[in-house]
Amino acid sequence: MRNCKQVMAAGDVGFGTSGVRGLVSDMTDEVCFAYVLAFLHAIGARPGQRVALGLDLRPSSPRIAAACAAAVRHAGLVPDCCGALPTPALAFHAQEQGIPAIMVTGSHIPFDRNGIKFYRAEGEITKADETAINAAALPMPDKLEVETLPPANPAAAGLYRRRYLDFFPGQPLRGMRLGFYQHSSLARDILTAIVEGLGARVIPLGRTDEFVPIDTEAVSEADAEMARRWAAEHKFDAILSTDGDADRPLLGDENGDWLRGDIVGILCARYLGARAVATPVSSNTALERSGLFERVARTRIGSPYVIAAMRELLAAGGDSVVGYEANGGFLVGSPIHKDGRHLAPLPTRDAVLPILALLVMARDKGVPLSALARDLPPRFTASDRIKDFATEKSRHLIQQLAASPQAIQRLLGDLCGQPAGLDQTDGLRITFQNGDIVHLRPSGNAPELRCYAESATPARAETLARTCLRRLRDAA
Repeated sequence: MRNCKQVMAAGDVGFGTSGVRGLVSDMTDEVCFAYVLAFLHAIGARPGQRVALGLDLRPSSPRIAAACAAAVRHAGLVPDCCGALPTPALAFHAQEQGIPAIMVTGSHIPFDRNGIKFYRAEGEITKADETAINAAALPMPDKLEVETLPPANPAAAGLYRRRYLDFFPGQPLRGMRLGFYQHSSLARDILTAIVEGLGARVIPLGRTDEFVPIDTEAVSEADAEMARRWAAEHKFDAILSTDGDADRPLLGDENGDWLRGDIVGILCARYLGARAVATPVSSNTALERSGLFERVARTRIGSPYVIAAMRELLAAGGDSVVGYEANGGFLVGSPIHKDGRHLAPLPTRDAVLPILALLVMARDKGVPLSALARDLPPRFTASDRIKDFATEKSRHLIQQLAASPQAIQRLLGDLCGQPAGLDQTDGLRITFQNGDIVHLRPSGNAPELRCYAESATPARAETLARTCLRRLRDAA
């Protein structure tokens, strides 16, 4: 008889930066069943307990979710099927109910892939949990009993709406005209209801039944031009969007220019009155240069590392602790109190909070969205990626650069001059004497090589990211 460990180890599905990921063709019912069974065992789930289950709008997600539900039932637990809803909405429901959760989503990764995210009652699983899941050798049934998913429980979506309508009372967005690039985002209905509840008028844009993989860290030029065209045509105050599972925001200003996620993170933390902030090493250094926060913790890339850093900040006596990633996903690590209002912790990436915070902030200040970052230090980031680039090839190139200042000089010396320091917290982050920064890292979710660049102007940062990847592609 095969066991979970054997099934999980036999294929090409595995843990990435956030959850289990793999090609849809590799995420068979047996593989998904094994991972869920191992997860429930690793966290000590109790027989009879409910397990919240959600899914995104990829065509493969209902089949995968059905296999997950079958594993929950096999383990003696009860699937609480919440339907298609944002990942943070499912996580918040699970947190408030004190139950584990499973989200079937590939987030922003390409269409031919999918994934599963796992949550304890208190939030995302840890890297230690991932190790325990991979080690679980539970017996697998000879035959899987996979059934159609039952009707969705609407309670989770309702609770998530209430979270934000209560924290932003009244109608602070009254009179705002907002475009919403809805594509196949799980937030397209729930976020529309929230911002309309706060007084804004929403004009839906680009809604589709076909899944669209939006990467908020590497927005395509087509999406950038489309937003500028919409802004010019409709005279929006802002354009909203998210990635597929709505845990990463995409927010455009009145000109249709998409704001960088790490600037959105700084501004959201500022609006909330945060005192301590955790963020990956790839995020904009305007965070420290601004002097707005008492403590800053830098981490490896991935929400589990940001969550661990938030816990350390809390353990050290910090309060008003938040975190964010360069993709804009925002995490709340402690209760937030603002003007007599209370926001419960939600230690997982969320797209809705930073979008609402910046819109309300702009309205409170009486300025356009584009003006919110003007008093931050002039540091700008850009990112891009090489798709279908083997992870081992990425690691080999990065190792060569890390071991050789001459290799770095050959790659970028004519553009940036001499390197001043190397940071290998996650990949290779090169700081040059002129202040430019280039950070190379294999993606944790797909065979891609990512480049994050930072400089004193947006154009310069874009040039650095584009040039570096082009030269690495040519060298490979």
